[in-house]
Amino acid sequence: MFIIVKYWDSINESTLLSTLPTEEIQKLLENGQFRIVCYKKDSIIHFDGEVCSKLEIILSGKIVIERIDESGNTLTISDFYSDDILGGNLIFSTNPRYPMTAISKLPSVILEINKELLFSLFSTNPLFLSTFLEFISDHASILSDKIKHYINRTIRESIINYLKYEQKKQKACKIILPTSKKSLAEKIGVQRTSLSRELQKMKNEKLIDFDFKSITILNL
Repeated sequence: MFIIVKYWDSINESTLLSTLPTEEIQKLLENGQFRIVCYKKDSIIHFDGEVCSKLEIILSGKIVIERIDESGNTLTISDFYSDDILGGNLIFSTNPRYPMTAISKLPSVILEINKELLFSLFSTNPLFLSTFLEFISDHASILSDKIKHYINRTIRESIINYLKYEQKKQKACKIILPTSKKSLAEKIGVQRTSLSRELQKMKNEKLIDFDFKSITILNL
């Protein structure tokens, strides 16, 4: 009962769960059909190739989807936060296996719903079903755009795309890095040394200037 009270606010704030009656949610939590699981920072939640047997609703934390290529480079495909879901696009697939690794980058709390219960909830709660379909449609589009953004690009193209995105977002030519260069390297799918080497080349060509915390666009 304590764990239900502890996470009740997060459950109420969930877009998907808010479509269900409060009494039903409480009953499903109390009888264990809704299962709350806590993950420590850097815990692997799902391995590449693992079977997806449940829908997971993120109540708090940060989950990243990563792909490691043959050279050992880590590419961060997508970030998921509170109110996002995992497994929605896989659970009813004919091949319901995670194509990449899911890792908790922050301490995270997830509410799990198994496949059989999920199907039952769809049958009895039309609003729950329609909200779920909106979620997976929107996330499929976002994931597709991110994959297109990173695949088949050179390191320089990826850097330029990132800088132009941040330039538009920050409305300035001096980009304050919201993340470390190691995290940036993971985000664009290259090794930290490769990123540093390319940044230095771009600086030598007077395309950019940079320091520890920022990159200034000079001539891109």
